Amino acid sequence: MGNNNMESELEWKRGSAELLILSVLEGQPRHGYDISKLIESRSLGVLKFHVTSLYPLLHRLEAQGWIEGKWVEKADQRRRRYYRLTAEGRRLLESKQRSWNDFVAAMGRVMGTEHA
Repeated sequence: MGNNNMESELEWKRGSAELLILSVLEGQPRHGYDISKLIESRSLGVLKFHVTSLYPLLHRLEAQGWIEGKWVEKADQRRRRYYRLTAEGRRLLESKQRSWNDFVAAMGRVMGTEHA
């Protein structure tokens, strides 16, 4: 049973990570380093992505058709891959945001932190 709990926790974390990445791409295309720094700054340093976990996740989201990457070269900078949401990714983001909001509201009700 312990293994099953571990798998559930990993799935929950992966789903949360996907939601975070899709959310920061909602406004504009961004490159990987920018994505990780934005998540870290918006979470006041609580949430951090290391390269070893961020780039495989970006590649998986791209393979699933939720984001699209494009190499961009700018003067005096190294080439960077910018990611943007696809239409399918935008639909998924909206669905995940609704699910997350429902989850947070339910947790608040159970914990008694949400007042009716």
